[in-house]
Amino acid sequence: MPVRKRFRIEEAIVGHMPEPEFVGGEIGPNHKEIMDELRAIRAQMANAIRSGGNSNANAAIEESAAREVAEARALLETYRAQIEQCEKLKVELDLIHDAINRTKGEIATLHAKSFNGEEMAKVNGELGAVVGGTEQATQQILEAAEAIDNAASALAKVDSADQQKILSEDIQERVVSIFEACNFQDLTGQRINKVMTTMKFIEHHIVVMMDIWGGVDAIKAHVPPIVDTREGDARLLNGPKAEGDIGHASQDDIDAMFN
Repeated sequence: MPVRKRFRIEEAIVGHMPEPEFVGGEIGPNHKEIMDELRAIRAQMANAIRSGGNSNANAAIEESAAREVAEARALLETYRAQIEQCEKLKVELDLIHDAINRTKGEIATLHAKSFNGEEMAKVNGELGAVVGGTEQATQQILEAAEAIDNAASALAKVDSADQQKILSEDIQERVVSIFEACNFQDLTGQRINKVMTTMKFIEHHIVVMMDIWGGVDAIKAHVPPIVDTREGDARLLNGPKAEGDIGHASQDDIDAMFN
């Protein structure tokens, strides 16, 4: 805190006075001390006037004292304004500190529960198993369908009851094989549910972090523009259409091209 200014009226009336003591390594005049000094200056002025002296000098002293009192009051108001600003700044810094700590906690949770090597390996393993199981079941179904087609063609050409029975049993076995292959759907659903649970966990904590910093609307201002860098045929490949997607040609649009 700055050293208090020595007013001219104090030097003229009471001469040199010792500097204020240090409190905690800094000069620390508070509001009460300033007001006590102003009262002391007024009392000294009154004593000087009562003791006699030149009226012009007294008037000059009064004018100087009034001016310095005004300066002291202005200094006091400056201190008050600075204290208010410091209090507001502290509140804002506390809010930022709390937001940073909460965000660090969410990131730590995501890293521990979702982004570590073990959890990501599980997700990749589940998705790989879905792809592999789907491919295997598809191959099995196609082979069974091809065998059924061949057996049905042969069945139409044979007259022997024994041969017809053999071909019929073969067709039945292939049908059972198709049913067995369709069981992949249940396993696939279970694996995808595990992956979706992990994705929902990640999504929840990301939403919490966005809420900490003002919500989705505040984050949108920082989203970079999406630029499609694909070239050639890759720009036309958007995968299968999901429910509610726009920008895909419907079957009616395709049929209209041939009308």
